[in-house]
Amino acid sequence: MDKNTPPLEALDVQSAMDLQQHPMVVIDEEYRIVAANRAYRECYGVTAEEVVGRRCHQVSHHSEVPCHQNGEDCPHQTVFRHGEPHEVRHVHYDPSGNAEHVRIRGHVLRDLRGQAYLAEEIIRLPRERNDITCNELRMVGRSPAFLRCLHHIEMAARTDASVLLWGESGVGKELAASALHQFSARSAKPLITVDCTTLPEHLFESEFLGHERGAYTGCIGRKIGLYESADGGTLFLDEVGELPLPVQAKLLRVLETGVFRRLGGSDLLHANVRVIAASNRNLRDMVAERSFREDLYYRLAAITIDLPPLRERREDIPGIARVLLDRIGQEWSGRWQLSAEAERRLCAYNFPGNVRELRNILQKAVALADSPMIRPEHLRFLNMEERPAVETAPHPRPTLVSTRRGRPQDLDELLAHYQGNRRLVAERLGVSERTVYRWLQTS
Repeated sequence: MDKNTPPLEALDVQSAMDLQQHPMVVIDEEYRIVAANRAYRECYGVTAEEVVGRRCHQVSHHSEVPCHQNGEDCPHQTVFRHGEPHEVRHVHYDPSGNAEHVRIRGHVLRDLRGQAYLAEEIIRLPRERNDITCNELRMVGRSPAFLRCLHHIEMAARTDASVLLWGESGVGKELAASALHQFSARSAKPLITVDCTTLPEHLFESEFLGHERGAYTGCIGRKIGLYESADGGTLFLDEVGELPLPVQAKLLRVLETGVFRRLGGSDLLHANVRVIAASNRNLRDMVAERSFREDLYYRLAAITIDLPPLRERREDIPGIARVLLDRIGQEWSGRWQLSAEAERRLCAYNFPGNVRELRNILQKAVALADSPMIRPEHLRFLNMEERPAVETAPHPRPTLVSTRRGRPQDLDELLAHYQGNRRLVAERLGVSERTVYRWLQTS
């Protein structure tokens, strides 16, 4: 080192942080904020004294427990356990209690003694990217399951790799495909949807690849196919598991090369297409059963994203219901809202048909309601027993008083109450079933 070079100790860490464009905080292993840069203080209208020394989950999440204990993907856990950078999407709250979606980039930062800290960069997302729109419907939510899914969608959108979306019927696979397209560099180009349930073998070449004049009897003009129409943009293959095997082989040939001929044509054509596929069936099981081609599966599933069912994101149901009621109000020239008891009843139902079933239930409720207020008696569930999936008694969700391992102190009591049913315990605590399983493994 040059003798004129100042030692590292002489550098002012706070000044270096203040050069960062995005809000940034430094957090220790005990979740305490030890520094906040100028962008953070200006962005949230706080002084250093108001945040330094407080727990990060108290400041950002307005929670008395770390976010990972509420089932969220926590950068603090990854950075301190593995020393690796981690990026997630979260909902944060400003000092006034207003919620906003943010992307968090967490990095390990070490002092001269080797002590590790979490350097957390906070990227505030524009409001229009908080809710993903598609044909006047929206993907909305703040639950950990939803935010994880949305984060995976955003990360996948940065690439041009093919994406396979899996989820039960009605979870919103078309909305997810629209989000992938909107977040991608192809958003200015077309998003073309192919309903694979209506694409029989004898129409595949004509509909998918197009045709030239005279290609078959009665063909009087050229037709641009669905694949060519998506040139420069995105092709969404909805319910791709329904394609017959012969069609799968033809599809694979086109996707492998991007080269095709229109039916009745002789010229080789090329289209630059990003492919998103979706299915409510397990394609890996179909591969094992030889009802889906293995080579096509690997061509489509470069990136796989699971879309959570509505019963795994119950806290999102009120927000989704409000969006659907707004849409129904636009179509039926009215305004409706849920009573508190009707909202609780919806949140207690399992929704085997997911968001599609929720929309149907709300449409029936609006038709039955004799006022703008929807009450519990207006709700008609497909499950005739109408048995709630969780307790509907007005008991508040228990506070997650945790042990040093993050395990709630009342976990054993809840397991006994629900006769060992981990799913019901997770629903009562507001965490994922996987989190409950992890607590049991580490106890």
